[in-house]
Amino acid sequence: MKTRDLGGVVVAAALPYRADDTAPAGLAVDYDAYAEHCRWLVENGCRGVGPNGSLGEYSSLTDDERRRVARTAIEAVGTDGIVVVGVHGPGAHQARYWAEAAAEDGAHGVLCLPPTLYRANRGEVLTHFEAVASVGLPVMVYNNPFDTKVDLTPDLLAELAQIDNVVAVKEFSGDVRRVLEIRERAPGLAVIGGADDVVLESLLMGASGWFAGFPNVFPAESARLFELATAGKLEEARALYEPLVAAFRWDSRTEFVQAIKLGMDMVGRRGGPCRPPRGPLSDVHREQVRADMGRALAALGVA
Repeated sequence: MKTRDLGGVVVAAALPYRADDTAPAGLAVDYDAYAEHCRWLVENGCRGVGPNGSLGEYSSLTDDERRRVARTAIEAVGTDGIVVVGVHGPGAHQARYWAEAAAEDGAHGVLCLPPTLYRANRGEVLTHFEAVASVGLPVMVYNNPFDTKVDLTPDLLAELAQIDNVVAVKEFSGDVRRVLEIRERAPGLAVIGGADDVVLESLLMGASGWFAGFPNVFPAESARLFELATAGKLEEARALYEPLVAAFRWDSRTEFVQAIKLGMDMVGRRGGPCRPPRGPLSDVHREQVRADMGRALAALGVA
């Protein structure tokens, strides 16, 4: 599937583990379960998956695991959807390496943060994305100023949009005012909603995609929400969205991986534990996630 369009609902697929004393932290990646999950997401209406994102715990994987996770997703989805592989790295040479691997393995595009572990300046950010884009795959740059301490502001995105193969931005600042400003300053750059708890607002302002977390739990309902929002059916979209927002807010919290995996457990999917540095939820957080998820499930008629 050849495409430069990385829109639609693309799920940052959570990664299941199985107990194995010989693996890091006693947890081995369960590739078969991961492949089944990727297929399930696409079969339930999502356009594709995004392996090796933060939700996929890429930074806790060995290099061999990280490469195999991407390959597993690409093989599992096949021609039924798109795969946008996370290629985040501390420097341009690492990010480019993972982009080259993604291209070799058949990915449709890549998602890339600015340099991790270092607060890069404007010139360094541009150099970083030039290196990744030079590989030739469509690039979705990822604005997450909370974790990287680098803010891809609309004016900086306008510069990044001039780089060949930079086609989209995953916008995770939480400021929905930016959607229109990015579209004004960089009209050729697709804006992709990156935070679940402002996704409806982002879509109504012109975002053309959702790089999503909680659709790991609610894929069919999330695909329906996207369809309603992009069709301008506001009342129907609001009726579906509002009961889910309390759960969706966990996507913007530090414990988002653990919360989404707990949500998966609650609906009979394979969530399970995380590798360090992520530990289990506190008792207080676990009960709050259960309560927020319970309201969402009740509204959806699941509980």
